[in-house]
Amino acid sequence: MGRNIRFTKLNGSGNDFIFVDNMDRSLDADKMIDFVRNVCRRGLSVGADGVMFIEPSERANFKWRFFNADGSEAEMCGNGGRCAVRYAKQYGIGSGDVSFETIAGIIDGSIDGTVVKLRMTDAFDFRASVEVDLKGRRVVLDCLNTGVPHAVEFVEDTEVVDLVGDGRQIRHHEVFAPAGTNANFCQVTGPNSLILRTYERGVEDETLACGTGAVATAILAATRGLVEPPVEVSVRSDEILTIFFSGSGAGVADIYMQGETRLVYEGEMSEDATRA
Repeated sequence: MGRNIRFTKLNGSGNDFIFVDNMDRSLDADKMIDFVRNVCRRGLSVGADGVMFIEPSERANFKWRFFNADGSEAEMCGNGGRCAVRYAKQYGIGSGDVSFETIAGIIDGSIDGTVVKLRMTDAFDFRASVEVDLKGRRVVLDCLNTGVPHAVEFVEDTEVVDLVGDGRQIRHHEVFAPAGTNANFCQVTGPNSLILRTYERGVEDETLACGTGAVATAILAATRGLVEPPVEVSVRSDEILTIFFSGSGAGVADIYMQGETRLVYEGEMSEDATRA
């Protein structure tokens, strides 16, 4: 890189992200793929589920370029979006409620202390009871795109799921080609509560939380008549995401996600942190 890079580390329900201020556009995000892959490595560098470059926008308070840990650019990230609102508040980007530009559209958010409530993009591509053959068994999945694609299997116990094995097969299954999908495994625990585990596309492993996955799963569970909104979703980090919406399936509207955020630290990456 040739110079140190200032950054901020934020965490939303166990998803952690590196934020880089690029309001002066001194960095070409399209040329930062190797940088993203290198700095997201846990144990060898900063470590994160993804990197966000915060840039100016003519349509909102700011624009983000969000990259998964594998260097792929993502349309949307719910927990990352909540962290982006916290970041904007911390550094005075906009005042009060903020909006930011993503590939998936304009996202609005508000913050109260450390709790962020995010208005999500409209959901689409609803598909019910998609049958998929995995090695050794056939599963039935419900699907919804909440900014990124998600497939959900409803199970009796999320603790006995082969999260990585089945998750990887679903993520790469030909039914979801060429983009692939995120794979979610959901256990219903009450009329307004779920437990969720997610294998995330781009991270290529289980993550401690997935905001868009929590939204998709809550909506799909309600569509099946298993819960009613608002829905509390317990994620792998043991934190709770609260999902608000009206309607169900293809007719769902007014989608919001709410949860805690943490500003973990500010720092400066040396060249050692950014090299392979």
